[in-house]
Amino acid sequence: MTTSTIHPSATTSTWTLDPAHTLVEFAAKHLMITTVKGRFTDVSGTIRMDEADPVASSVEAVIKAASIDTRTDQRDAHLKSADFLEVERFPEITFKSTKVERAGDAHYRVTGDLTIHGVTKPVVLDVSDEGRTKDPWGGERAGFSASTRIDRRDFGLTWNQAVESGGVLVSNEIRITLEVEATRTAA
Repeated sequence: MTTSTIHPSATTSTWTLDPAHTLVEFAAKHLMITTVKGRFTDVSGTIRMDEADPVASSVEAVIKAASIDTRTDQRDAHLKSADFLEVERFPEITFKSTKVERAGDAHYRVTGDLTIHGVTKPVVLDVSDEGRTKDPWGGERAGFSASTRIDRRDFGLTWNQAVESGGVLVSNEIRITLEVEATRTAA
């Protein structure tokens, strides 16, 4: 497996996340029996791809924490409150890659620093390169899928409530999935 620290080169191209075609989704267990999903609707970011050596690529992303959407206003308000994301005090969730490794044909492991609720921890994203294409307006687009799991307590998100059956209201493990479309920025 090839490993590299990020160093931009002459073959690096810059890509900007297309927020209209990018999905940042999370899932948590509710009452330990069902899965509740949500998403963030305000995401931006930049991918610097090294065309000659993809493991020398990097990514940075910013999510506006207040853009959380679980399709339930009351739950969204609770998730924005001091019990969870505390969006007034910590308005952004950020990710900055620190290493890219090949994990197979068109598959990568992207390690980076994830900051949620003012706490930064390393995470590893399993990434699939979904390909490149020209769009109808003459631009170039790239697609990626990624996933990871985090323990929300690692980021200071500790609110919970015990339930009569012996479990808790909200699982500590959060599954995160991303579907990213990015447009190539002119050199």
